[in-house]
Amino acid sequence: MALVPAGPGSVLDVGARDGYLSRRLADRGHAVSALDLTMPDIADDRIALFQGNATRLEFPDAAFDTVLCAEVLEHIAMPGLESACAELTRVARRCLVIGVPYRQDIRLWRTTCPVCGGGNPPWGHVNSFDEGRLRSLFPGLVWDRHNFVGETAECTNALAAWLMDRAGNPWGTYQQDEPCIHCGGELQPPRVRPLASKLLSRLAQWVRQAQAPLVSAKPLWIHVRFRKPD
Repeated sequence: MALVPAGPGSVLDVGARDGYLSRRLADRGHAVSALDLTMPDIADDRIALFQGNATRLEFPDAAFDTVLCAEVLEHIAMPGLESACAELTRVARRCLVIGVPYRQDIRLWRTTCPVCGGGNPPWGHVNSFDEGRLRSLFPGLVWDRHNFVGETAECTNALAAWLMDRAGNPWGTYQQDEPCIHCGGELQPPRVRPLASKLLSRLAQWVRQAQAPLVSAKPLWIHVRFRKPD
């Protein structure tokens, strides 16, 4: 909220979900439009509701003073990611506020689909971001302000990730709402784990723990405010 310019102004909340941020924005005096892939279920007369896709926004150029997009871009695979970033830039008149995981190691806590056997990144996060990648996705915008949220030292390595894949990724993020990125099937943890799976997953855990003393903590999230050039 601190990165959104003070109201009143028009704000598009992309990926509004249950409307938590949309309500916070409305409380601050903004004229809020909430958009998601399915029509947002937000019982608040102050908020205009829209169903749409971030890669093809059906709004005119510079339609909103500020565009807010949090916990969305990490879910959009290329080339859709570049299209979404271009669309967010296009409909913003003054500012664009982005929130994404920071340098997330998406090899960690992967899941294996019980339907097709495909491997999935945690929480459906198909992208990892740092400052350089964010700048490259929003060329022509000015990096105005940013902040970091949370802290973690969790990571893995190529050997541990390979071992966990061979084990069937039994400790993945199976409680997530996002389906398999390959077939759309529901992700469920393995019901029966053979001895080989238990041994391989334990070995993967030992390999991860061995590197832990060498790993420094990093932020969990980065929030950035870009602004249109004067």
